Amino acid sequence: MIPTSLSEIAEAVGGRLSDVPDASVVVLSVCSDTRQVAVGSLFVALEGSRVDGHDFAAAAVEGGAVAVLGTRPTGQPTIVVPDTLTALGALARFHISRLTRATVVAVTGSVGKTTAKDLIAAVLETNGPTISPPGSFNNELGLPLTVLQADLETRYLVLEMGARGRGHIEYLCSIAPPDIGVELAVGTAHISEFGSQAAIAEAKAELVRALSASGTAILNANDDYVRAMADESVASVIWFGQQADADIRAQALSSDRLDRASFTLVTPDGAAPVALQLVGVHAVPNALAAAAVGWSVGMATAAIADALSAAVPRSRWRMEVRERGDGLVVINDAYNASPESTRAALKSLKQIAGDRRSWAVLGEMLELGDRSDAEHDAIGRLVVRLDVQRLVVVGDGARHIHLAAGLEGSWGQESMFVSDVEEALTLLREQVTSDDVVLVKASRAAGLDVIATSLLEGDVT
Repeated sequence: MIPTSLSEIAEAVGGRLSDVPDASVVVLSVCSDTRQVAVGSLFVALEGSRVDGHDFAAAAVEGGAVAVLGTRPTGQPTIVVPDTLTALGALARFHISRLTRATVVAVTGSVGKTTAKDLIAAVLETNGPTISPPGSFNNELGLPLTVLQADLETRYLVLEMGARGRGHIEYLCSIAPPDIGVELAVGTAHISEFGSQAAIAEAKAELVRALSASGTAILNANDDYVRAMADESVASVIWFGQQADADIRAQALSSDRLDRASFTLVTPDGAAPVALQLVGVHAVPNALAAAAVGWSVGMATAAIADALSAAVPRSRWRMEVRERGDGLVVINDAYNASPESTRAALKSLKQIAGDRRSWAVLGEMLELGDRSDAEHDAIGRLVVRLDVQRLVVVGDGARHIHLAAGLEGSWGQESMFVSDVEEALTLLREQVTSDDVVLVKASRAAGLDVIATSLLEGDVT
């Protein structure tokens, strides 16, 4: 962060100072968690349904914070504002206006945002100081906190932008106006919030609309909804994909036994080989998006390819492949799930398993609205068609996966329904062997990551 005085911050966020003996004191970082407080921090007191950050003001100051950003006086040096989250966004907007060297890269899409963000950062950081968030810091809290990590040396600021409704991305773009906007795909994630894929596309298009004429829109040539966004932006367009007319594309695509893709990266300047370390051929579009960002800022094709080949997974529970000491392989993809990502994960499971017995442990895919039953039904049928040997469906919300598998394949013991994680673990302890490969996949709220962790810790005999 650029060191900023309390008086400057108060002016930027429209706040008033309370119990501040010296307004010239400088803030060196911003956080909303007392565990992250450091000397010189500004502690953001957020009010949640169960915890009120104002109650931790004294602890934050004791830990080194110089002041609190809150909605009321706390008895500690405080910048008082009507709403702390709105004020945090205003502070980030003020901060980014001073980052004169930084190129802001924003990424959105229904699937693959975090992977693409990580790959973009891996490419750009070989070309200059780069800031990107850990995991999925893609909302009105995570994005400004990421922005505030940048300083005057930052050359690239890579931001992930999520949306659960119209106007969300527009708001994030008002905090961090993008120079480069990456549109990955329009799927069905959060469709219960939007109502249709067309509505999702409309919301995602807020990113390209925020680009200026000097900006760059990086668009997926393989997605019809994304292709239509070219007409909604005044920015120049770079297409990525496996289509022949894409500016940045993959040729000679293949994969190894862990479903890690290799391909020839083709750009308008030449071609170079790429061997991804990420699991899943479905990571290729994300890699191409990252290559397009690198090419747009002037990187050489060979340098981009080298950076992609060196990139390792950065965000947990996304196609994490781990082998236990006795040989059991666990694919932990339990961070989140949509129909698109679940289909991709199942295909990777079969590739990775090869001749070994494959297990799919699946939970509910949330926020699918009135499409939920049909989408879960389709996944159950796909499990059978891919010849996954064992299916464990966890929780009532995912029951249609189990029912559809039985109808598709007339299965008996191959598909098993359990009510919760504990019951799933009991079943797996009895039946999984060291020769098996197990995929664990569900929306985050299902909590199936516990199953993957238990398996890897040897909690199965």
